[in-house]
Amino acid sequence: MPDGSLSLPARLYLLAWDTGRREVADPSHLPPLVRAGALADLARRGLLIDDEGITTPLDLDSRTGDAALDGLLELVSESCPHSWRTWVTLRARHTLDAVREQLVAEGVLRAEKRRVLGVFPSVEHVLDGVARVRHLQREARWILDGPVPAADVSETDAAVVALGAAAGLGVLLPGRDRAGWERRVEDLAGRGGAATPALGRIVRELRTALTAARPAPSLTPGG
Repeated sequence: MPDGSLSLPARLYLLAWDTGRREVADPSHLPPLVRAGALADLARRGLLIDDEGITTPLDLDSRTGDAALDGLLELVSESCPHSWRTWVTLRARHTLDAVREQLVAEGVLRAEKRRVLGVFPSVEHVLDGVARVRHLQREARWILDGPVPAADVSETDAAVVALGAAAGLGVLLPGRDRAGWERRVEDLAGRGGAATPALGRIVRELRTALTAARPAPSLTPGG
């Protein structure tokens, strides 16, 4: 992926955009997608571990310096124990809001204040960094379709593509060779969880949760 400054959940958020229309094809599906990315990011860093299927903080005082990730760490630490699948959707909008704020600060998004029905205040997020997002999406598609063996893809990039494919993101939908696409996604998922056996299990759990949460209609591919 071309932009190492972006967290795993931020990359997944941007992959969901249709850059031609400058809108997200299915906004209702964003919270679980971004949350799954945050969970995978924290697991990759070793700050969330798997304890017999339960998402567990390794150290209650650990922080990453990333507001979205640290907010999720705090939420998990202060909540009753839950499985990875439960955390994909439980209060997931908190993580989405934090990632949006980061992307506004990065200049990728612009927050516009509006009023619904002329009365109720609302904020709409507009995509400003179109070229940056298109580059990110091309790189993701290249990882999915390209000639580079999955073993040579970075673990973070592999996890991004595997989770995005599980979520049914338009930019990562299969082409004519669906069987080959499925094999490649499986290989990337394995690479995304290659650091430890526990991380591999976590990535599989997150993929399963995203597949279950996937909307019925296909998402429109990004431009």
